[in-house]
Amino acid sequence: MITILKTVAVYVSDQKEAVRFYTQKLRFEVRQSESMGLGESWMEVAPRGGQTRIAIYPRSVMKDWEHRKASIVFACENADATYRELSGRGVKFTQTPKKMPLGTFAQFVDPDENEFILTEET
Repeated sequence: MITILKTVAVYVSDQKEAVRFYTQKLRFEVRQSESMGLGESWMEVAPRGGQTRIAIYPRSVMKDWEHRKASIVFACENADATYRELSGRGVKFTQTPKKMPLGTFAQFVDPDENEFILTEET
């Protein structure tokens, strides 16, 4: 039986810049950093205390990266407060928090324009 979602891959042009984004702006922590050879690394980051990890994967290693898109939803207690906090750290939001029938949602992007959804935990 599957018990957790372990990783979601995000394909990035600059792995070091992406790690800085997740660790400095979103305040995630590095959970794994292993050499894959040829100067490439396997990097995993996650929210502090979280189980699911994001594998920050270099586009240069994945020949068809442009056909692979991440769809990741992050949960928080208060979307408005989290929006203000992350915006203050320079996170670019493409949609401010909006109340909808299924909850409150916002959207932000990383340095490679990968889009992420932020919603309140219900």
